[in-house]
Amino acid sequence: MTPAQYNQCVKDYADGVFRFIMKNLKDSDEAKNIVQNTFEKVWIRRDDVIYEKAKSYIFTIAYREMIDAIRLKKKFTNMEDVEENSFKSTETNYTGIKALVDKLVNKLPENQRSAIILRDYEGHDYKTISEITGMTEAQVKINIFRARQFLKECIGKMEVLI
Repeated sequence: MTPAQYNQCVKDYADGVFRFIMKNLKDSDEAKNIVQNTFEKVWIRRDDVIYEKAKSYIFTIAYREMIDAIRLKKKFTNMEDVEENSFKSTETNYTGIKALVDKLVNKLPENQRSAIILRDYEGHDYKTISEITGMTEAQVKINIFRARQFLKECIGKMEVLI
């Protein structure tokens, strides 16, 4: 990959990678760090990267960086957050369909959440999602199906929402 091709990849894919990470982590600073680390790794390995396959390569690196960040975050618990969350009352106000769907998507298992975000939010095909996540295409399809079933069961009929 040439420096010009690398710059084009940054222009084309940085926003998509950021949105994908934000949907999963809900932390803007962490998402920015992951995007930065992703493109740093691509730059270091630019001689080995084929420009035509750069998109899936970039999303694969970002996905793995995100998994590492999630695992690292699970090791540490902020006691201030635990105390604040345990004393807050639950809010039952309706905040809208998008907020409801986003909340339900966040409850999905990690594989299902990543697959459905890459497919339905980012518009990737099954093969690309498979390359990004390291799952087979069959596993991707199963995870998307199960995620959609979960969302369908939780939301129910659209008349209930409207």
